[in-house]
Amino acid sequence: MVLALGILVIISLVVAPITTGKPANLGISLNFSLPPLHPIQPPTIVTTPTTMATPATTPTPERTTITVTPTPVPTWNGSSVQTIQFVDPSTYGINLTESLLNSPKIPFDNASFRNTNLTTYATFSGQYSGTTQIISIPFPYWELWYTVEPVTVGLSKQSEIGGFYIVRPTQGQGVSMSGYQGSYSTTLPKFNITVMDTEDPDRIVRIITPPGSLDPELWKVDTKTGRGDPRPWKEKFFEGQRNYYFIIMASLLKSYKIDIRVPSSYIGKFQL
Repeated sequence: MVLALGILVIISLVVAPITTGKPANLGISLNFSLPPLHPIQPPTIVTTPTTMATPATTPTPERTTITVTPTPVPTWNGSSVQTIQFVDPSTYGINLTESLLNSPKIPFDNASFRNTNLTTYATFSGQYSGTTQIISIPFPYWELWYTVEPVTVGLSKQSEIGGFYIVRPTQGQGVSMSGYQGSYSTTLPKFNITVMDTEDPDRIVRIITPPGSLDPELWKVDTKTGRGDPRPWKEKFFEGQRNYYFIIMASLLKSYKIDIRVPSSYIGKFQL
């Protein structure tokens, strides 16, 4: 019976559908339908335009135009000599106890550059070391004339020890030195002028030292050569239209005087 039932099921499920072309009838309805497929629509995005707030404008203040009338710069009248004052050396970062670098020196005795028709533009004088205020020299050429009056140092024998003399300046400068019998030595006067360019602090325009020795005995008139006192010494500067200041190094001097002179033909042509 079991075998017969199995054969019957095979005939119903396999053989009958093949021969008849119809599905097997098991009493179960297999008819069902799927819902129709619809294309997927993208979500609708509604954008609300954002209105940008107009930035608040800051009112522009009215510009006040100020008309400045430049003060005319006077020209040098050729008669009002300026007096240069001394200032604290630290104004320029200078220590007078330190030596300054050497700078090229231009010969001042070239006959082709001599000009006797000069007018004093500025002057200063003193006795000790110092630094001057800034002076404007608007001319393309100028000369520096200077004279020095050294201290006359007298020597006197203080004591004699074993053939040596201990000598001391009579002015009591606090300097004592020794020498062999029949000779002496002492401190000599010294003087130099350093010309500085205010617009270029690293530039030393020139260092001026009186030629020869500051010894009045050497300045006595020589009847054979006619040579005598060389003062005032002169330095010629083939530059200008700049601001300068001067550093003075002096020792054992009674006084010194320095003049800045320019060709008289410059009067009224160059502004200060």
